[in-house]
Amino acid sequence: MPIYQNILVAIDFSDAGHFVAQKAQSLAIKFNARLNLIHVLDNIPMPDTPYGTVIPLHENTTYDLLEIERNKFLTTADRLEIDRKNCWLIWGEPQQEITQLAAREHIDLIVVGSHGRHGLSMLMGSTAKGVIYHAECDVLTVHLRDNQ
Repeated sequence: MPIYQNILVAIDFSDAGHFVAQKAQSLAIKFNARLNLIHVLDNIPMPDTPYGTVIPLHENTTYDLLEIERNKFLTTADRLEIDRKNCWLIWGEPQQEITQLAAREHIDLIVVGSHGRHGLSMLMGSTAKGVIYHAECDVLTVHLRDNQ
């Protein structure tokens, strides 16, 4: 049995996020594992919606900012060749949404990027640190440098 069968990669839409996604895709290929994708919307206001915090990927909305994020997300999913049923675009707090989804979907490895900052940003916390602390499975942090 492979070490990892169900991998979740948490992305943002930066160049660094693309680097993290490529690392996760390589691991999924190496372990012949299913690759899952999550992006947590915490940077745009959430309107009053009939569908709650999980964004349906098969419907267009009238919310322009959401459509921009949804299109970037679907482009990433297509580039990584991830089945839409293994993709989640969710409003919320990143560490909480990532770890809850991982538990619900029986993920055995979460891949996230980490800038490994020091000082004040370390005290304030980060998504990667929160995921490491709260996840029930293994977490791989891809160290990101400022030039990535």
